[in-house]
Amino acid sequence: MNAFGTAWLTLAVVFGFHALDEAATDFLAWYNPTAKRIRSHLGGIPFPPVFTFWPWLLGLLSVTGVLLALSPLAYGHVVWLFPVAIVLSTINIGNGLLHIISAILLKRRVPGLISAPFLLASAGWLLYSALRSM
Repeated sequence: MNAFGTAWLTLAVVFGFHALDEAATDFLAWYNPTAKRIRSHLGGIPFPPVFTFWPWLLGLLSVTGVLLALSPLAYGHVVWLFPVAIVLSTINIGNGLLHIISAILLKRRVPGLISAPFLLASAGWLLYSALRSM
């Protein structure tokens, strides 16, 4: 079995489910005010970004589509995908941890929490597989 290809495909599918989980639980109503507070503390620097629903969701679903489309290359062990996988998995490990840690600190369920452990696990597996495959 090709562990890297399977890990890549798993992250792609879980990423898509995570996007749908966030959309179904009104993630932007939670995220955008936080992003605006951070921006105000940074003196007007336009980071982190603020989103509207449809461009945000379509963007995440487009990323999911690209990841799924690249799956055959991951199964083929195309070398340039290894550093992409390392960056992608690192970002998604951070994303999953942010959801989980936020829920712990706020002592309540936050949007995207249901799929966050799966995102964390699949991103960890992809990172491990990419590092072993290099």
